[in-house]
Parts: sequence; C-alpha cells; structure tokens
Amino acid sequence: MNTQFIAAALAAVIAITPTMLLAADDLPSLTVAEIFAQQGQIAGKRIHISGKVVKVNNNIMGKNFLHIQDGTGGEGSNDITVTSQQTASVGDRVEVDALVTVDRDFGMGYSYAVILEEASLSPAAP
Repeated sequence: MNTQFIAAALAAVIAITPTMLLAADDLPSLTVAEIFAQQGQIAGKRIHISGKVVKVNNNIMGKNFLHIQDGTGGEGSNDITVTSQQTASVGDRVEVDALVTVDRDFGMGYSYAVILEEASLSPAAP
C-alpha cells in the first residue's frame, strides 16, 4: 500500500472529525425558561438541559414522554416535555441532549408550543 495515501487519508479523518461530530459539551446549555423564551431562535437545533423528572408517561406512540423542571420559569414555562426512547423515574435528576421543536401536534390531544425530541438522557451528577 502507498504510505503517502494512508497518511493523507488519516490526516483528512483527523482534520474533519472534530467538525463532523458534535460533542455534548458543544451544545448550548439552556434552562427551561430560556427554552420557552428563545424557542423561535433555537427551533430545529440541539440543546442541553439538566433538571428533575417530575412526570413520566412511557410507551405513548412509541415514545417515552418525560416532564423536566429545573426551578426556572413561571406558570406555563417551568416544565418542558421531552420525548425519548430512553426513560427515567420521577425524582431522577437527568442531563438531556435533544432537538428543539416548536408547534408540535401529535394528535390525540398531544400538542406542544415547544417540546424537546429525540432526546438522549443520562444521570445528572449529584
């Protein structure tokens, strides 16, 4: 094999990998209140939040619906709904990386001004 070709290919992979992969640390970290306040600007973007699970509805339309609160926001802006293939228990503190979606209507009474979808969940540090 041509060692120059291998070296060039390896250099190309090393050069593009950081820009092609977005680490969780690179996601903007927002509060629940900020998500509601900035929903128009962040729609369609992935963000990070951390908070406490206050409600869980598993296996609805093939998704788990979790409600997260972080102590920010007021009436109507202090609880964000998250959909994920993963789940957690009420009372768990979690880290969430998810896609912000606005004006989401699943039908059957499930309609959201803003919702976090395709979420990955992990336990929050104590």
